[in-house]
Amino acid sequence: MKVLVTGGAGFIGSHTVDLLLSKGYGVKVLDILQPRVHPYGKPEYLSPEVEFIQGDVSDKSILEKAMSDVNGIFHLAAYQDYMTDFSNFIKTNSYSTALIFEIIVEKKLDIKKIVLASSQSVYGEGKYQCKVHGMQYPEPRSREQLDKSDWEMHCAFKGCTNYLEPVLIDEAVINPFTAYGISKECLERLAGKLGRRYSIPTVSMRYSIVQGPRNSFFNAYSGVCRIFTLRLINDKPPVIYEDGNQLRDYLHVLDVAEANVTAFENSGADYGALNVGGIEGIKLIDYTNILIKVLNKKVEPLILGYYRFGDTRHTVSTSEKLKKLGWKNKRTLEDIFRDYVEWVHKQPDVKDRYEEVERIMKEQNVLKKAGCL
Repeated sequence: MKVLVTGGAGFIGSHTVDLLLSKGYGVKVLDILQPRVHPYGKPEYLSPEVEFIQGDVSDKSILEKAMSDVNGIFHLAAYQDYMTDFSNFIKTNSYSTALIFEIIVEKKLDIKKIVLASSQSVYGEGKYQCKVHGMQYPEPRSREQLDKSDWEMHCAFKGCTNYLEPVLIDEAVINPFTAYGISKECLERLAGKLGRRYSIPTVSMRYSIVQGPRNSFFNAYSGVCRIFTLRLINDKPPVIYEDGNQLRDYLHVLDVAEANVTAFENSGADYGALNVGGIEGIKLIDYTNILIKVLNKKVEPLILGYYRFGDTRHTVSTSEKLKKLGWKNKRTLEDIFRDYVEWVHKQPDVKDRYEEVERIMKEQNVLKKAGCL
């Protein structure tokens, strides 16, 4: 079978390409090589075995060319950032998904299945429980709350003073509140509804925080592992937002590639969505201290009262549905750190870019300090 991987030169895409090639698939890659992610052009790690097309996944003529002779699609191209160019999220993530189905129907293409990159962000603040009022799916924290360094989630019931306890997030309820999360919800709905209408099995993969080799240095969204590693390599302390007690789950990009191919090859999740989560939730402060230990640095992280408006407080997913298809987490957090640091040390440019990213986020009114209106 020959498959198309959109975003196949990127972080998750390229590892998925490698796995597909190892399993004997023919692979075509469509990637725009966005300069903020690929400032030096097509990466060397992209296999010469792939048929490569450079272009925008939201350009119908280019996408039509890329889809012309394939039987399956991994739609992994995505626009991710914390900035306020909201239309780009819809254009790259949602509009391109509609185009894929439009082309399939117009050209009567024989597409057997489509796996799509969604995100944990479709859950918004996620799932919590009040010991009095039960399960809740809260709205995001306000600027007024965050400005008081009041980080935890409050019960929504009037008069209740309880803080909410986080609960593992399953696939049942979504409630996105960022442009990125909304664009992924739209992607999922398009895939599920149009897939059923035209009998094209689809699966949307709701990734937690994916980390590991090839995670771009240059994309502001590319994650805490990249940001903190570059800080530490340059003998600078990591800067932790809020109080460091926020819970997240992290997983290795190789586990994600295996999840993508598992979903493609198994009909058990067709027309649905699957969480692709880490082994367990971990506090950001504990995560940071493990990374410091792996890098053998003698620094303390900085907690200065900054918060990034739009961040969730606690989001940890359960992957039980995916595990029933035979997938499992094979790699630990320490594996992530070791593999990423090993890759980083082979790169030609490992300067710390945090100050530049921080400046941009402050200009966009995304990054704020509690107590400073």
